[in-house]
Amino acid sequence: MSDTESVDEKKTADIPAQATSPEDRDVLLEVKGLVKHFPIKKGVLQRTVAAVKAVDGIDFQVRRGETLGVVGESGCGKSTMGRVITRLLEPTGGSIEFEGKDITHLKSGGMRPLRRDIQMIFQDPYGSLNPRHTIGSIVSAPFRLQGETPEGGVKKEVQRLLELVGLNPEHFNRYPHEFSGGQRQRIGIARALALKPKLVVADEPVSALDVSIQAQVVNLLDDLQDELGLTYVIIAHDLSVIRHVSDRIAVMYLGKIVELADRNDLYASPMHPYTKALLSAVPVPDPKRRGAKSERILLRGDVPSPISPPSGCRFHTRCWKATDICATQEPPLLQLASGHQVACHHPENAADQAPEDTKLLSVAKEAAIDVITVPSTPEAVAEPEAVAEPEAVTEPEAVVEPEAVATSEAPAETAAEPEAASEPEAAAQPEPASEPESASESESDSVSSEPESEPASAPEPEPAGEPASEPEPEPAAEADKK
Repeated sequence: MSDTESVDEKKTADIPAQATSPEDRDVLLEVKGLVKHFPIKKGVLQRTVAAVKAVDGIDFQVRRGETLGVVGESGCGKSTMGRVITRLLEPTGGSIEFEGKDITHLKSGGMRPLRRDIQMIFQDPYGSLNPRHTIGSIVSAPFRLQGETPEGGVKKEVQRLLELVGLNPEHFNRYPHEFSGGQRQRIGIARALALKPKLVVADEPVSALDVSIQAQVVNLLDDLQDELGLTYVIIAHDLSVIRHVSDRIAVMYLGKIVELADRNDLYASPMHPYTKALLSAVPVPDPKRRGAKSERILLRGDVPSPISPPSGCRFHTRCWKATDICATQEPPLLQLASGHQVACHHPENAADQAPEDTKLLSVAKEAAIDVITVPSTPEAVAEPEAVAEPEAVTEPEAVVEPEAVATSEAPAETAAEPEAASEPEAAAQPEPASEPESASESESDSVSSEPESEPASAPEPEPAGEPASEPEPEPAAEADKK
């Protein structure tokens, strides 16, 4: 009995523990006050004159087995944050703890054992793979660097990984240029999973792929998380992808986390104005909502420069609720609801944190909220066509009718003139092939002033001119025979 119990305990120990709710899971990664500045140097002595504040003090936790999504505009510091927590970049300040161990300033020798547990999936599937190496060499690189030989050999393990991510194991000796973008991203995923890591940071893993391929890669990440018990930090700018794969979502703006909440709470009741503006830009593919008013918030201006970010709340230069306190005092990241943290003095779906400050800034008055209504009835769509069609049809008719009336007597004369002129021309010119060309040229020259009336009046004089023109060529032909 004791042997069976020990076997069962061993099996359960191999499977990662999955808690019922994220709050019950232990913390795998904890970040406190993380800062990353890139210095700007000038002059011969390369003195530091300024710094790009890519990440400027952020705090968050990642629990074991969950997926934390990070969203925001381009240039807000998402990718830099992902490279810093994987220690591909040295942080300027703050602390990073992985499984309770501080890894903030570990050297390459100290980080080498932790590379087994922390891996990264890069954004560009074309630039992250060495074109000179085969797929087998790329996926087996982690085993060589860690000095590990998997059971059954490296080639067998690499083929198993390729099959795990949906590729043909027989493509072991092919090169990256022989694969599509989605297949290259699967190769990068296989390389990241080679050493069975505990934390995987995916830096926009589907942004460079087609929409149909995006769904396949996202579903693959979900299946691998359930099968291997992985913990994800997924960075993306597509809110629909983040909602599908994440348990919690962090919204970043200009190096700061402005809102952190559960995905359902964030989409149902966003508290930060910036989050509300992002969600308003997401199209809803629901035919039943056609014709309903959809609020679309248009943010004025561009994201400020991270070299000199605005004082106070960094979003106050584009916010329609900004007051004096927003320009002077930076709002802290507070928990205003259960599991919902937001850094805002005037949140959307919560109590106002500064009710005494009601004077709006000038930039807030200029900010506009436009409501766009999509027409759902066919009448609204057909109205512009009904207005445009009669104008295009009546204009040529109005031009043709007066000309036909004014030149009703002229066609008989003009039609007779080219016939009379064509007889001497036929007798003077010896080449019979040039007769129709010369006749047509004379007709075009004589009627060049009235090109539109000629085709309409040409059919009328033909019947009257036929009997007169038929006997004339016959004597000419008899004279030639004689």
